[in-house]
Amino acid sequence: EWSDQLLHPDAVGWDWIGINLFDGSALTAFRLRDRLGGAVWDGGSWRAAPGTGKARIFERGEVAFEAQRHWRSPVSGARYPVEWRLRSPLGHYTVRALLDAQELDSRASTGAMYWEGLSELSDATGRPVGRGYLEMTGYASALRLG
Repeated sequence: EWSDQLLHPDAVGWDWIGINLFDGSALTAFRLRDRLGGAVWDGGSWRAAPGTGKARIFERGEVAFEAQRHWRSPVSGARYPVEWRLRSPLGHYTVRALLDAQELDSRASTGAMYWEGLSELSDATGRPVGRGYLEMTGYASALRLG
């Protein structure tokens, strides 16, 4: 998640999920976000359950995040989307934080105030299909790497 590469100059942060599905497969999806909330870059991948198929890398434009519900941090004042509608090549999902207050203050080490926490993935019918992590940066202030 942290890299030795500089963040795109138009990006202020990112939204990322890493979810283990109950069938043994795994889904990741991300977008680098600009100041207006648009995607500077997006992508992700799907790993099939062992013995059931190949992995799939998502191309740019195949992933979309749409905020559904927000939580405001009493510490930083940042407004985080804690529920998302996610579109991917695998289908449409909902990603929901299992606990809203999962903001992390790492300003003393990495310099970032961000949100990362346990989340649940539900399919288009609302049935839970997996659990994992949602991470969001750049909501308290623009993220700067490098």
